[in-house]
Amino acid sequence: MHGDTSPMKKKDVNEICRIHLEAAIKDAGRNATPDVVGRAMLGQILAVWRKDRSLADIKSELEYTADNLDPDEEYAFMRP
Repeated sequence: MHGDTSPMKKKDVNEICRIHLEAAIKDAGRNATPDVVGRAMLGQILAVWRKDRSLADIKSELEYTADNLDPDEEYAFMRP
């Protein structure tokens, strides 16, 4: 990165999110299953999205994700 003199490699956003999700699941321990933690995370994601995105755009994002859940299938189309 331009101007970055840090010797540590920066993590990409997917890695950052994965680390935080794993930490949340671990932190919840016996108080919540990974499924419950995932739902709570989804709720937080939706709250962030609602700040800057229309409901129609959020719905489109979620439908696209749901339509492409199977990792063995090719995507029906690529989102612009």
